[in-house]
Amino acid sequence: MPNDFIISQLPSNKILLEGKEYDFYSGTSYLGMNQDEDFKKLLIEGMNRYGMSFGSSRNGNLQLDIYDQAEEKMARWVGAEKALTVSSGMLAGQVVAQYLKTQNSTFFYAPSSHSANFHEPNVSLPNVSFEAWASNICEEISEKNAPHSVIVCNSCDAIKLSPYHFDWTNKLPQNQSITLIIDDSHGLGITGENGSGILKQITVNENVRLIVVSSLHKAMGIAGGVVFADNDFIDKLRHTAFFASCSPIAPAYLYAYMHADAIYKKNQQKLKANIQRFSSQLPDSQSLFNAIKNYPVYYSLRDELYDFLFQKGIFIYSFAYPIKTGKPNTRIVLSSWHTSYQIDYLIDKVKEFCKVAGV
Repeated sequence: MPNDFIISQLPSNKILLEGKEYDFYSGTSYLGMNQDEDFKKLLIEGMNRYGMSFGSSRNGNLQLDIYDQAEEKMARWVGAEKALTVSSGMLAGQVVAQYLKTQNSTFFYAPSSHSANFHEPNVSLPNVSFEAWASNICEEISEKNAPHSVIVCNSCDAIKLSPYHFDWTNKLPQNQSITLIIDDSHGLGITGENGSGILKQITVNENVRLIVVSSLHKAMGIAGGVVFADNDFIDKLRHTAFFASCSPIAPAYLYAYMHADAIYKKNQQKLKANIQRFSSQLPDSQSLFNAIKNYPVYYSLRDELYDFLFQKGIFIYSFAYPIKTGKPNTRIVLSSWHTSYQIDYLIDKVKEFCKVAGV
């Protein structure tokens, strides 16, 4: 089990541990936005205009224009009718789940569904593969024939890197009321057209309401979360006591987002280049990593890879998640902030590990 470390600076492509510098390949800052100097400047501009935070209800009698402006832009980007921002990805999931809980809903959860979307604290998740679950969910929904069914899943397996396929979504029963919630926290900003995520890739029948929830903390570098849905559903959420009682995203982040198109595009291009550079040089062996094409995370069953790379000055992700007492998840996470030299050095050490470990 890797040691836990405490540092006093925000990670970027390097970190300082106990006086030694390491290349950093962990975290979820896929686009490197939390250390992007141009984005920082925009954030400071936003703070000068809107202050450090806005500790008021979004439903108050004095509102800031930046929220509606940013939400309209986000909705156009992902292809949704409407968007609603909140102060975290966890809250994005909960504002949806807690509303649907009041609507006589029966919930169906996919394997590894994120707890942000649980309608109650202790949800028992299916202990099968996503593919096995998906092959049965249409029949299960049909047999249950609940007044309103809510299906919850992630857009991908960002932990063990199993790609998810969604051809089942347009085969759901057409004679029932169904809501499909997809958590795209690990896709928004880096997958889909121009980083627009999963929504445009999903097709559903008219009786199925499609909702996408996401953290904005990860690729987007914004301290908040978002819900994408149709106009009617977002309006319903907007007028719940749950939403009204929550403080919103600090408006400075949304000001930065509104002016950061070129920065996001630049960093998306950098990330794609780093993924291509790394994946094109990987050893032929398929036993070292699970990976999704054009995705910046590489999962390994060989947990000893962590110690080997650590000795070479490379710090990768290796800890149990979401339960601390579980088996470590050993992963390499690429970001736009990594240099070509760092990628080449990483590949060199991965190849060295393969020789030593006989992979």
